Amino acid sequence: MMSDKIRKISVIAGIVVPLFIAAFAYNFLSSQKAPPKKKSFSGNEIRRVEVISVKNDAVPSTLDIQGRLVAFDKIDILAEVSGILESSSNTFKVGSRFAKGSVMLQIDSEEARLNILSQKSTLQNAITQLMPDLKIDYPESFEHWLAYLQAFDIEKPIQAFPKPLNDKEKFFIATRNIHSQYYNIKSAETRLSKYNIYAPFTGVITEASINPGSLVRVGQKLGELMNTNNYELEATVRLANLNYMKIGSQVTLRSDDIEGTWIGRVKRISDQIDPNTQTVVVYIGVTGKNLKEGMYLRGGVKLKNIENAFELPRDLLVDQSKVYKIQNDSLLTIQNVDVIKSTETTVIVSGLEDGTQLLKEVFPGIYEGMKVEVKKDSSKPINAATTSAQK
Repeated sequence: MMSDKIRKISVIAGIVVPLFIAAFAYNFLSSQKAPPKKKSFSGNEIRRVEVISVKNDAVPSTLDIQGRLVAFDKIDILAEVSGILESSSNTFKVGSRFAKGSVMLQIDSEEARLNILSQKSTLQNAITQLMPDLKIDYPESFEHWLAYLQAFDIEKPIQAFPKPLNDKEKFFIATRNIHSQYYNIKSAETRLSKYNIYAPFTGVITEASINPGSLVRVGQKLGELMNTNNYELEATVRLANLNYMKIGSQVTLRSDDIEGTWIGRVKRISDQIDPNTQTVVVYIGVTGKNLKEGMYLRGGVKLKNIENAFELPRDLLVDQSKVYKIQNDSLLTIQNVDVIKSTETTVIVSGLEDGTQLLKEVFPGIYEGMKVEVKKDSSKPINAATTSAQK
């Protein structure tokens, strides 16, 4: 009996409670504010736009470049002879500066010098021994060989032999084998000069790997010398822009880190093209104060003016070769243009008539045939760089 009552109560509660909750929810939601209605736009609304008025002219053109400085003159200093490195007044260390022709390193050459003196003494003795035969058999040649022997000084560089007066003298001298001794001495003198290493140009030591008192071996690298007055900027140029450059083109360069500008000129243009980037390396010679190897410089190559053209912001291009123009002051149409040259922010184009009104900004939802209204005082000719900066 009791279980029947509980069952009936459960059935009634199952029907009444959901109805109560539904009624409460309905009253709560009815008390809330109605959501705002979406504003509907009629298709007849006309958008107000700003425009650029085309004025064709000779447009100055520059090509932006950037790259890293490398020293044009930079050599490894190698030893061609062996010996003990001597001390010198100008220390051979990184940062040391040497003028052109000055001695950078001195290797002990006493043994080589004494060997040359010995060879010269032997040659002098050989010439002295042939003098009696010359006087008897070739008296006409005796005098100039006597003058040579009297001027012979083993402490000075050896002088060339007298020229023979005839073939008989020539063959007679050849049988005495003194020419071989002469050339051995000349070779030894040339080698002796290599014990002093001279600076081939004015520069600074950028690497030093030897100290006084150390044994120098033939072929050993002793350091590195760099010319600090002559640099090259290695810059990459897109293949499409290469036709605008030539050897001798002037380049104005600047640094993002230090003040100043430097004037350089295009010295060489590589014939190799990077297949991945379609760029070519251009070498620009530059000199001046405060330049350091490894600096990054940027600048522009001044190119010839592009006649009868107009420069506009690059983002106004549609499909890379079209622009929106205003037809009859109210209708947007698309016109093809010839893109002559492009940079990161602007393009130089031709094919537009003077006075053509172009959109100053391409906005979302734009389409050909769209009706617009030109804002007053917005159609004056303006510079493309200014337009880009304003956007």
